[in-house]
Amino acid sequence: MRQLPSLNMLRVFEEVARHRSFSQAALGLNVTQGAVSRQIKQLEDYLGAALFIRTPQGLSLTETGLALSPHLAQAFDHIERALQAVRVPNLRQRLRILAPPTWATRWLSAHLRVFCQRYPDISLSVSHQAHHDSLADVDCHIRFGVEGSTHCNSQLLVMERHIAVASAELFENGLPPDLRHFPLLHILHEGKRLRVWENWLAAVGRNDVDAEQGLEFSTLDQVIHTALAGGGLAVIDRQMIEKELANGSLLPITPMEVIGPYGYWLEVAKDKQGLSKVRLFTQWLGLVSKP
Repeated sequence: MRQLPSLNMLRVFEEVARHRSFSQAALGLNVTQGAVSRQIKQLEDYLGAALFIRTPQGLSLTETGLALSPHLAQAFDHIERALQAVRVPNLRQRLRILAPPTWATRWLSAHLRVFCQRYPDISLSVSHQAHHDSLADVDCHIRFGVEGSTHCNSQLLVMERHIAVASAELFENGLPPDLRHFPLLHILHEGKRLRVWENWLAAVGRNDVDAEQGLEFSTLDQVIHTALAGGGLAVIDRQMIEKELANGSLLPITPMEVIGPYGYWLEVAKDKQGLSKVRLFTQWLGLVSKP
Protein backbone atom coordinates (compact mmCIF):
# COMPACT_ATOMS: atom_id res chain seq x y z
CA MET A 1 0.00 0.00 0.00
CA ARG A 2 1.28 3.46 -0.95
CA GLN A 3 2.28 5.68 1.96
CA LEU A 4 0.76 8.95 0.79
CA PRO A 5 -0.90 11.86 2.54
CA SER A 6 -4.37 12.98 1.55
CA LEU A 7 -4.61 13.81 -2.15
CA ASN A 8 -6.59 16.89 -1.14
CA MET A 9 -3.61 18.14 0.91
CA LEU A 10 -1.36 17.79 -2.11
CA ARG A 11 -3.85 19.51 -4.39
CA VAL A 12 -4.14 22.43 -1.97
CA PHE A 13 -0.35 22.74 -1.74
CA GLU A 14 -0.01 22.72 -5.54
CA GLU A 15 -2.62 25.48 -5.82
CA VAL A 16 -0.99 27.68 -3.15
CA ALA A 17 2.47 27.12 -4.66
CA ARG A 18 1.20 28.12 -8.09
CA HIS A 19 -0.48 31.32 -6.91
CA ARG A 20 1.88 32.13 -4.03
CA SER A 21 -1.29 33.09 -2.19
CA PHE A 22 -3.57 31.36 0.31
CA SER A 23 -6.51 33.59 -0.65
CA GLN A 24 -6.13 32.97 -4.40
CA ALA A 25 -5.85 29.24 -3.80
CA ALA A 26 -8.99 29.30 -1.67
CA LEU A 27 -10.84 31.13 -4.45
CA GLY A 28 -9.69 28.65 -7.08
CA LEU A 29 -10.62 25.65 -4.94
CA ASN A 30 -13.91 27.18 -3.78
CA VAL A 31 -13.06 26.76 -0.10
CA THR A 32 -12.28 29.16 2.75
CA GLN A 33 -8.81 30.51 3.39
CA GLY A 34 -8.94 28.83 6.79
CA ALA A 35 -9.50 25.45 5.14
CA VAL A 36 -6.47 26.02 2.92
CA SER A 37 -4.33 26.94 5.95
CA ARG A 38 -5.40 23.78 7.78
CA GLN A 39 -4.55 21.54 4.83
CA ILE A 40 -1.11 23.12 4.49
CA LYS A 41 -0.46 22.75 8.23
CA GLN A 42 -1.43 19.06 8.10
CA LEU A 43 0.89 18.48 5.14
CA GLU A 44 3.74 20.27 6.96
CA ASP A 45 3.12 18.09 10.01
CA TYR A 46 3.25 14.98 7.81
CA LEU A 47 6.53 16.08 6.19
CA GLY A 48 8.05 17.50 9.35
CA ALA A 49 9.09 20.65 7.50
CA ALA A 50 7.69 24.08 6.67
CA LEU A 51 6.57 24.64 3.08
CA PHE A 52 5.98 28.43 3.01
CA ILE A 53 7.41 31.50 4.65
CA ARG A 54 5.97 34.99 4.70
CA THR A 55 8.30 37.78 3.55
CA PRO A 56 7.79 41.53 3.00
CA GLN A 57 7.34 40.66 -0.69
CA GLY A 58 4.63 38.10 0.01
CA LEU A 59 4.44 34.32 0.32
CA SER A 60 7.52 32.31 -0.64
CA LEU A 61 8.32 28.61 -0.82
CA THR A 62 10.87 27.14 1.57
CA GLU A 63 13.62 24.86 0.30
CA THR A 64 11.34 21.90 0.98
CA GLY A 65 8.45 23.59 -0.83
CA LEU A 66 10.65 24.40 -3.83
CA ALA A 67 11.76 20.76 -4.02
CA LEU A 68 8.22 19.41 -3.80
CA SER A 69 6.32 21.87 -6.02
CA PRO A 70 7.54 20.91 -9.53
CA HIS A 71 7.17 17.17 -8.84
CA LEU A 72 3.57 17.59 -7.69
CA ALA A 73 2.73 19.84 -10.64
CA GLN A 74 4.09 17.20 -13.02
CA ALA A 75 2.24 14.44 -11.17
CA PHE A 76 -1.09 16.24 -11.45
CA ASP A 77 -0.38 16.92 -15.15
CA HIS A 78 0.22 13.19 -15.67
CA ILE A 79 -2.99 12.29 -13.84
CA GLU A 80 -5.00 14.77 -15.91
CA ARG A 81 -3.57 13.46 -19.19
CA ALA A 82 -4.19 9.85 -18.15
CA LEU A 83 -7.81 10.58 -17.30
CA GLN A 84 -8.37 12.50 -20.54
CA ALA A 85 -6.93 9.59 -22.52
CA VAL A 86 -9.41 7.05 -21.18
CA ARG A 87 -12.43 9.25 -20.50
CA VAL A 88 -15.45 8.36 -22.59
CA PRO A 89 -17.30 11.49 -23.77
CA ASN A 90 -20.54 11.81 -21.87
CA LEU A 91 -23.07 14.34 -20.65
CA ARG A 92 -20.68 15.62 -18.00
CA GLN A 93 -18.83 17.40 -20.83
CA ARG A 94 -22.00 19.13 -21.96
CA LEU A 95 -21.96 22.78 -20.89
CA ARG A 96 -25.46 24.03 -20.20
CA ILE A 97 -25.92 27.78 -20.59
CA LEU A 98 -28.99 29.79 -19.66
CA ALA A 99 -29.02 33.11 -21.53
CA PRO A 100 -31.37 35.90 -22.66
CA PRO A 101 -32.74 34.97 -26.10
CA THR A 102 -31.60 38.05 -28.03
CA TRP A 103 -28.13 38.02 -26.47
CA ALA A 104 -27.77 34.34 -27.34
CA THR A 105 -29.02 34.86 -30.91
CA ARG A 106 -27.23 38.08 -31.77
CA TRP A 107 -24.03 38.03 -29.70
CA LEU A 108 -23.19 34.53 -28.48
CA SER A 109 -24.01 32.72 -31.72
CA ALA A 110 -21.69 35.05 -33.66
CA HIS A 111 -18.74 34.01 -31.47
CA LEU A 112 -19.43 30.33 -30.80
CA ARG A 113 -17.47 29.00 -33.78
CA VAL A 114 -14.23 30.16 -32.15
CA PHE A 115 -15.09 28.46 -28.85
CA CYS A 116 -16.13 25.20 -30.53
CA GLN A 117 -12.92 25.10 -32.59
CA ARG A 118 -10.79 25.75 -29.52
CA TYR A 119 -12.61 23.26 -27.25
CA PRO A 120 -14.05 20.53 -29.49
CA ASP A 121 -14.65 18.15 -26.55
CA ILE A 122 -17.18 20.50 -24.94
CA SER A 123 -20.74 20.33 -26.23
CA LEU A 124 -22.87 23.41 -25.67
CA SER A 125 -26.55 23.52 -24.80
CA VAL A 126 -27.93 27.07 -24.87
CA SER A 127 -31.43 27.82 -23.63
CA HIS A 128 -33.36 30.91 -22.59
CA GLN A 129 -35.81 29.08 -20.35
CA ALA A 130 -35.31 26.90 -17.31
CA HIS A 131 -37.86 25.17 -15.16
CA HIS A 132 -37.39 25.12 -11.42
CA ASP A 133 -36.42 21.45 -11.43
CA SER A 134 -33.79 21.95 -14.15
CA LEU A 135 -31.94 24.95 -12.67
CA ALA A 136 -29.49 22.61 -10.93
CA ASP A 137 -28.34 21.40 -14.35
CA VAL A 138 -27.40 24.91 -15.54
CA ASP A 139 -23.62 25.45 -15.54
CA CYS A 140 -23.48 29.11 -16.54
CA HIS A 141 -26.21 31.73 -16.35
CA ILE A 142 -25.97 34.91 -18.41
CA ARG A 143 -28.28 37.33 -16.63
CA PHE A 144 -29.49 40.74 -17.74
CA GLY A 145 -29.83 43.34 -15.01
CA VAL A 146 -28.40 46.30 -13.14
CA GLU A 147 -26.25 44.36 -10.66
CA GLY A 148 -24.88 40.92 -10.00
CA SER A 149 -26.36 38.31 -7.69
CA THR A 150 -24.92 37.74 -4.23
CA HIS A 151 -25.76 34.03 -3.91
CA CYS A 152 -23.23 32.90 -6.55
CA ASN A 153 -20.05 33.97 -8.31
CA SER A 154 -21.13 36.90 -10.48
CA GLN A 155 -19.01 38.98 -12.85
CA LEU A 156 -19.98 41.78 -15.20
CA LEU A 157 -19.39 40.91 -18.85
CA VAL A 158 -20.42 44.17 -20.49
CA MET A 159 -22.63 47.19 -19.90
CA GLU A 160 -25.22 48.12 -22.50
CA ARG A 161 -24.50 51.13 -24.73
CA HIS A 162 -27.88 52.58 -25.67
CA ILE A 163 -28.53 54.61 -28.79
CA ALA A 164 -31.83 55.75 -30.33
CA VAL A 165 -32.29 54.33 -33.83
CA ALA A 166 -34.81 54.25 -36.63
CA SER A 167 -35.22 52.50 -39.94
CA ALA A 168 -33.35 54.22 -42.76
CA GLU A 169 -36.67 54.67 -44.58
CA LEU A 170 -37.87 57.07 -41.85
CA PHE A 171 -35.05 59.52 -42.58
CA GLU A 172 -35.98 62.24 -45.09
CA ASN A 173 -33.24 64.14 -46.89
CA GLY A 174 -30.81 62.89 -44.28
CA LEU A 175 -32.89 64.27 -41.41
CA PRO A 176 -33.92 61.93 -38.58
CA PRO A 177 -37.59 61.31 -37.77
CA ASP A 178 -39.29 63.51 -35.19
CA LEU A 179 -39.49 61.64 -31.89
CA ARG A 180 -42.95 63.09 -31.24
CA HIS A 181 -44.47 61.76 -34.47
CA PHE A 182 -43.62 58.04 -34.29
CA PRO A 183 -44.39 55.28 -31.78
CA LEU A 184 -41.69 54.55 -29.24
CA LEU A 185 -40.82 50.86 -28.98
CA HIS A 186 -40.43 49.48 -25.45
CA ILE A 187 -38.86 46.28 -24.11
CA LEU A 188 -40.43 44.33 -21.27
CA HIS A 189 -38.22 42.65 -18.69
CA GLU A 190 -39.86 40.48 -16.03
CA GLY A 191 -43.19 42.06 -16.92
CA LYS A 192 -42.04 45.68 -16.62
CA ARG A 193 -40.84 48.19 -19.17
CA LEU A 194 -37.13 48.92 -19.14
CA ARG A 195 -36.57 52.64 -18.65
CA VAL A 196 -34.21 52.95 -21.59
CA TRP A 197 -36.27 55.67 -23.28
CA GLU A 198 -36.54 57.71 -20.08
CA ASN A 199 -32.78 57.46 -19.51
CA TRP A 200 -31.92 58.37 -23.08
CA LEU A 201 -34.34 61.33 -23.24
CA ALA A 202 -32.94 62.67 -19.96
CA ALA A 203 -29.40 62.37 -21.35
CA VAL A 204 -30.25 64.42 -24.47
CA GLY A 205 -32.29 66.93 -22.47
CA ARG A 206 -35.62 66.24 -24.19
CA ASN A 207 -38.68 66.83 -22.02
CA ASP A 208 -41.10 67.33 -24.90
CA VAL A 209 -41.46 63.64 -25.72
CA ASP A 210 -43.95 61.37 -23.95
CA ALA A 211 -41.86 58.37 -22.96
CA GLU A 212 -45.00 56.47 -21.93
CA GLN A 213 -46.53 56.26 -25.39
CA GLY A 214 -45.77 53.54 -27.90
CA LEU A 215 -45.64 49.78 -28.26
CA GLU A 216 -44.14 47.19 -25.93
CA PHE A 217 -42.62 43.79 -26.68
CA SER A 218 -41.44 40.84 -24.64
CA THR A 219 -38.05 40.47 -26.37
CA LEU A 220 -35.44 42.80 -27.79
CA ASP A 221 -35.48 40.88 -31.08
CA GLN A 222 -39.14 41.85 -31.55
CA VAL A 223 -38.24 45.50 -30.99
CA ILE A 224 -35.38 45.29 -33.49
CA HIS A 225 -37.55 43.72 -36.20
CA THR A 226 -40.31 46.28 -35.64
CA ALA A 227 -37.80 49.13 -35.89
CA LEU A 228 -36.35 47.64 -39.09
CA ALA A 229 -39.86 47.56 -40.58
CA GLY A 230 -40.33 51.24 -39.78
CA GLY A 231 -42.92 50.52 -37.11
CA GLY A 232 -41.41 52.87 -34.55
CA LEU A 233 -38.29 54.25 -32.92
CA ALA A 234 -36.16 52.30 -30.46
CA VAL A 235 -33.41 52.75 -27.90
CA ILE A 236 -31.19 49.68 -28.27
CA ASP A 237 -27.82 48.45 -27.06
CA ARG A 238 -25.61 49.13 -30.08
CA GLN A 239 -23.74 45.86 -29.46
CA MET A 240 -26.94 43.99 -30.36
CA ILE A 241 -27.38 45.77 -33.71
CA GLU A 242 -23.82 46.00 -35.04
CA LYS A 243 -24.83 44.35 -38.33
CA GLU A 244 -27.80 46.69 -38.90
CA LEU A 245 -25.72 49.77 -38.09
CA ALA A 246 -22.96 48.59 -40.42
CA ASN A 247 -25.28 47.98 -43.40
CA GLY A 248 -27.32 51.14 -42.76
CA SER A 249 -30.69 49.46 -42.26
CA LEU A 250 -30.88 51.12 -38.84
CA LEU A 251 -29.49 54.61 -38.33
CA PRO A 252 -28.77 56.59 -35.14
CA ILE A 253 -31.23 59.41 -34.55
CA THR A 254 -28.47 61.34 -32.75
CA PRO A 255 -24.88 60.40 -31.81
CA MET A 256 -25.83 60.32 -28.10
CA GLU A 257 -24.88 57.07 -26.39
CA VAL A 258 -25.95 56.19 -22.83
CA ILE A 259 -23.87 53.62 -20.93
CA GLY A 260 -25.88 51.34 -18.63
CA PRO A 261 -27.35 51.05 -16.13
CA TYR A 262 -28.21 47.63 -17.56
CA GLY A 263 -25.63 44.99 -18.36
CA TYR A 264 -24.98 41.29 -18.83
CA TRP A 265 -23.61 39.25 -15.95
CA LEU A 266 -22.01 35.81 -15.99
CA GLU A 267 -23.16 33.88 -12.94
CA VAL A 268 -21.92 30.47 -11.81
CA ALA A 269 -23.11 28.52 -8.79
CA LYS A 270 -20.38 27.84 -6.25
CA ASP A 271 -20.55 24.08 -6.78
CA LYS A 272 -19.92 24.54 -10.52
CA GLN A 273 -16.90 26.86 -10.36
CA GLY A 274 -14.36 24.04 -10.11
CA LEU A 275 -15.50 22.30 -13.32
CA SER A 276 -12.91 22.59 -16.09
CA LYS A 277 -15.57 23.19 -18.76
CA VAL A 278 -16.96 26.09 -16.73
CA ARG A 279 -13.51 27.62 -16.15
CA LEU A 280 -12.67 27.40 -19.86
CA PHE A 281 -15.96 29.00 -20.91
CA THR A 282 -15.63 31.71 -18.26
CA GLN A 283 -12.10 32.61 -19.34
CA TRP A 284 -13.04 32.61 -23.03
CA LEU A 285 -16.19 34.68 -22.48
CA GLY A 286 -14.33 37.24 -20.39
CA LEU A 287 -11.86 37.78 -23.23
CA VAL A 288 -14.27 38.02 -26.17
CA SER A 289 -16.80 40.23 -24.34
CA LYS A 290 -14.28 43.01 -23.67
CA PRO A 291 -15.13 46.10 -25.76
